[in-house]
Amino acid sequence: MSTEIAPETGSAEQAPGGAPVREPQAAAVASGRGERPDDGSFDVTLRIRRYLPEKDATAYWEEFTVRANRTDRLLDALHTVKWEIDGSLTFRRSCAHGICGSDAMRINGRNRLACKALLKDLDPAKPITVEPIKGLPVVKDLVVDMEPFFASYREVMPFLITGGNTPSAERRQSPEDRARYDDTTKCILCAACTSSCPVFWNDGQYFGPAAIVNAHRFIFDSRDEGGAQRLEILNDKEGVWRCRTIFNCTEACPRGIEVTKAIQEVKRAMITRAF
Repeated sequence: MSTEIAPETGSAEQAPGGAPVREPQAAAVASGRGERPDDGSFDVTLRIRRYLPEKDATAYWEEFTVRANRTDRLLDALHTVKWEIDGSLTFRRSCAHGICGSDAMRINGRNRLACKALLKDLDPAKPITVEPIKGLPVVKDLVVDMEPFFASYREVMPFLITGGNTPSAERRQSPEDRARYDDTTKCILCAACTSSCPVFWNDGQYFGPAAIVNAHRFIFDSRDEGGAQRLEILNDKEGVWRCRTIFNCTEACPRGIEVTKAIQEVKRAMITRAF
């Protein structure tokens, strides 16, 4: 994959975030699509925050205009830019169906999955801004270093802890016990919640919503025996007590998890040890 970025040219216009904007490239409208006046297709401009640490002193904005269909997602438009205009554009994606969580980005100022964001719902008459998620070091363009995020995840021991004896039969659980933590089993580790949290932006030591959600999943699992250990880990100045109940995390979750509610339930369990 090429890492070359075109030299800066054109306007010094400012975009959200204060970074300069580079004019659209000469071949910014993807070739091979042409005009299709009767099929509902339309032109859309992506304003993408670019950054290559080895070359760029600061991040900058670059605009690309592509032809899109009515059913295209932002991920499709990013593919068009990368495959037909500028192969150096870098972003993560895998399943492209909202399951892997790889393509969380800041889209028009909100954390979303690129594969779940339809262009027609993003006000395509205006440039659509695309940025890396906040609070994590930028590796290149839309790719961030996820290691601080996963370090917090690992610290809460996100696995079933039992007495150590190999079971002679499956560990059964009633539907009622399963329902107690069903919501927090949906997490796909996309980091949309954690990177939408102002506390996390300003304090890189905070565990963050995703780690607490995954602790919740096991704290309230009737088969698990490690709840007290996890509560002790989170009973820290950088644990659940750093949550300010802003609800950004709940709004950002692409899986619809009630993240803030889960954090409050962990706080309550910590106080009452009723788990």
